[in-house]
Amino acid sequence: MFRMFYPDQWYVSSWSIDYKALYEAGYRGVIFDIDNTLAVHGGPPPQKTLELFAQLRALGMKVCVLSNNKEPRVRSFAEQVDCFYIHKAGKPSKKGYLRAMEQMGTHHGNTVFVGDQLFTDVYGARRTGIHSILVQPIDPHEEIQIVLKRYLEKIVLVFYKKQGGKLKKG
Repeated sequence: MFRMFYPDQWYVSSWSIDYKALYEAGYRGVIFDIDNTLAVHGGPPPQKTLELFAQLRALGMKVCVLSNNKEPRVRSFAEQVDCFYIHKAGKPSKKGYLRAMEQMGTHHGNTVFVGDQLFTDVYGARRTGIHSILVQPIDPHEEIQIVLKRYLEKIVLVFYKKQGGKLKKG
């Protein structure tokens, strides 16, 4: 019933994922959500995000940030981490994911998506046929509409765990 919202993997954070293993498995592009995935909502990229993006470039990975936020926020973030970007993506619509892969020169079979929300990030990636990785949100203080969605996400994650899904610490 909830399978369409299940991530392929679930990690504590974006920084705990083994990107080298993903590269060795054939992945060549990473699409990230921004807020609460790589930085606190509305905040600049922390040092560990800057280091992560440098690591990804050193591996030979293409990177794009995909956000439903407005261009000033997304462009500024993308410039600081030096990557492609898509703003007002309309997640969970497939359109933004497809544009991100086009920018990176990747396809659904060699692209992974990393985000903190099941109903926008993971669902959109799954609809597009992209390997999806859910991460726990960085900051528990969120806008009310997201807080309400988090309660529904908890229900989905209970079923995900019953199906064998596990939170990986890295």
